[in-house]
Order: sequence, then structure tokens, then C-alpha cells
Amino acid sequence: MIEAIGLSKRYGDTMAVDDLSFTVPPGQVTGFLGPNGAGKSTTMRLILGLDAPTSGTVTVNGKPYTSLRRPLFEVGALLEARAMHGGRSAFNHLMALALSNGIPRARVGKVLDQVGLRSVARKRSGGFSLGMGQRLGIAAALLGDPPVLMLDEPVNGLDPEGVLWIRTLLKALAAEGRTVFLSSHLMSEMALTADRLIVVGRGKLIAQTTIEDFLAGGDGSFVQARSPEAETLALVLRARGVTVVRQGPDLLRITGVDAGMVGEIARTEGLALLELSTRQATLEQRYMELTGDLVDYRTAEDADVPAPNRN
Repeated sequence: MIEAIGLSKRYGDTMAVDDLSFTVPPGQVTGFLGPNGAGKSTTMRLILGLDAPTSGTVTVNGKPYTSLRRPLFEVGALLEARAMHGGRSAFNHLMALALSNGIPRARVGKVLDQVGLRSVARKRSGGFSLGMGQRLGIAAALLGDPPVLMLDEPVNGLDPEGVLWIRTLLKALAAEGRTVFLSSHLMSEMALTADRLIVVGRGKLIAQTTIEDFLAGGDGSFVQARSPEAETLALVLRARGVTVVRQGPDLLRITGVDAGMVGEIARTEGLALLELSTRQATLEQRYMELTGDLVDYRTAEDADVPAPNRN
């Protein structure tokens, strides 16, 4: 488990992380979302002791990372795929890490097989593609068979087979009871991988919830009902405080109540239903709804800035 309490980090006049408190529990994949500059990378660096917090605390399984005697047995991390000596082979890179933590040589071969790099194990990592570098970084994170994994943008540079592989791997590791903390800007992939979400903006916590509850909130999720008695159904629902919008002669858009309750109300009132379904916002839509005002870096079009005069 990872736990942050009142975590803050200031760089000069910039508050990169601002009184952030959250928990990353074991047995689930927790997604970490936020716009560029939101403080995600800084938060991960604070967890790993690469930066010292200005205030607050963060622990891994109840201890600060810097107090761990053999950290690779406790936490596996990928913050930068190219964090390796380009002149070393993949095998020697992993072997150096293994020796530093007392990890058996056999484990190096096992993780090379696990990430699909056995055939290039003796090649210099400096010649690796971005995707191969990502696989080597993931191998390093897995080296100590740790109970906690932290990965920042692990699918960058991976082909479709690689993306499916890392998704399947992370979900399997979480199912074993491990803590998996995953940062990514790829909303479609996060929607398929994560069980929970932590969302930050300008260093502050915006949301900490299950992905189901996150998607169910906001304006993008609603119940759609089609009935030959739509007008009567709308009156009944509004009388119960439910928001109803007519979208056609027999079609209603309903918010503030789930589909099961709409169906029960219609049954009780003896009203026929031809269609009853839940329409849910995508993760991207819900994320943009919450963070749209917190984006620091916009294109000229997004910021409604007029194009430059080229005359």
C-alpha cells in the first residue's frame, strides 16, 4: 500500500504538490491522472525519495522508501524508460541492479523472458527502440518480485501486442494482491486497465474513487427511456425530483436516478417501456469535465487565441 498524508512540494514560487492525501491499496490497479504540470511525476518522485517533501509524509507499506534496506524487493518503479547506461547490454543492466540488492542471477533471465527481451539480452540498450526500452524498464521494476509497482506511462512506444501484454500483466499482478500504481495520458487504455482512479490538478486532489463511480458521475451519464407514454412517465419522475429532458415524442433523457429505479417506477405506475438503457460518459469525457479548467498548456485554438497575422 502507498499512503500520502498532507504531501506538499514547493519549488521556489511553484507549489508542484499541494496538501495531497491519498491511498493506493493492494489488489487493484490504481490509475493516476492529471494534466501536464499537475504534479504526477513530482508525486511519484516523492514516493521514491528522489525529492524530499516540503511538508507531509508518504509511505510504502508503512515505511518511507528511503528507509528500505533492499528497495527492489519492496517497490518496482519505472519513471523513465531511458534511465540506463546505453553502453550496457540489457542483461548487464539488470545484473548490476540485481547485485545491488542481492537478487539471484536466475531472476535476471526470468524477467528478460517475462518482458520478451531474451533474444536481445546481450545487445547494448543504447540501440533499443522506445518500446524495447520500455520493456527493459519494466523488467527492472519486476526484478525483485516486489509487492508494490509504480509505472509512469509504461505503454509509450509499445506496439498493440505490447500494450495488450502490459495491460494483462498489470491486472494479473494486482489479482495476486500487489499494489499497482499506474500513470498514463491514454484514457482508453486506462479505462481498460484501472480499477480505481486518483485525479490531480495543479497539485491538488480532484478525485479518489473507483472507476465505476467516477464514470457514473457528471453530466455525461444518464438513463435513456423510450415509452409510448413518455409524457406521463416524465411527469411522474419529475414529481419525485428526477431531472427529465424530452428528446423526442417517446424518448426521455433522465438523470438523478438509475435505470433500475426508472423501471420500477414505470412498473408501479403501469406505464409501458419500449427501451430502458444507461448511457455512460467515457473516461476521457469525464476526465475533461473535471480537469478542463486546470489545463496549463493549451494550443492557440483551445485557448481561443486568434491566429497570428501573416500579412
